[in-house]
Amino acid sequence: MMSETKGLRVVGRVFVDYWLRAVTGLHIGGTATGIAVGGVDNPILRDPLTNRPYVPGSSLKGKLRSLLEKHYGLEPNWAIAQTYIHVCLDGEQYADCKVCQTFGVPAEEGEGRRKKYRNLPTRVLVRDVLLSDASAKELLDKPLDRPFTEIKTEVSIDRITSQANPRPVERVPAGAIFGPGEFVYTIYAGDGLVDPHRDVDRLSVLFEGMSLLEHDYLGGMGSRGSGKVKFENIRITLRAGSAYFAEPILIKEVPDVAQLLSQKDEILAAIRTHLGL
Repeated sequence: MMSETKGLRVVGRVFVDYWLRAVTGLHIGGTATGIAVGGVDNPILRDPLTNRPYVPGSSLKGKLRSLLEKHYGLEPNWAIAQTYIHVCLDGEQYADCKVCQTFGVPAEEGEGRRKKYRNLPTRVLVRDVLLSDASAKELLDKPLDRPFTEIKTEVSIDRITSQANPRPVERVPAGAIFGPGEFVYTIYAGDGLVDPHRDVDRLSVLFEGMSLLEHDYLGGMGSRGSGKVKFENIRITLRAGSAYFAEPILIKEVPDVAQLLSQKDEILAAIRTHLGL
């Protein structure tokens, strides 16, 4: 059994900035209850101060983690509310797990299985992504059903009576751009389960998750056409070591995820060089 982390310190932080385009209509929100006649089923989530739609960091991070767990074939063995995720239950398993090392493990002890590992660090931080000012202005100038959004009416057919049951659903229209968004990836050093060399290597897990998300969907009703998104104008910078509070180091700028993946080795090598690894 490997020991718990000791002497944990930050070696550097990588900042992945991007813009997120809704290629098809985007719906992120909870299920509405008590819908009145003529109301909207599943209204979107909005910023309470501006009334603008936004992408919660929790939704984005959860989707990335879920896609990567499936991609790597990891067992969903930990219950959170009504959802099961993969969580490593011991240090040996955690040391080799790309998902738990990158996205973290729950703080809850549950049945006591994770008590010794609850202080392990999360590498990636995912911020909320707000609707861009340019898109907000463009959407306000359009004849939409609601501010910034469209109402898409979906119809289910009763298999017995053949009766049509319309469901009005709120979506952010295709073409809307959210951003700038930001992933913050922390590289640690310390005894036991933390290795800065492997932390740098695992940054590629985030890149892979971004690609998987573009092949899947974000938010709800993805199987019915909603939620296709695209990362654009990606910019990677680094704050490192004793120069942490100086001007961040520009590592790479790429137009899309395809270029990000194709230049992954160059990006990781540049980060290692600047960190002295």
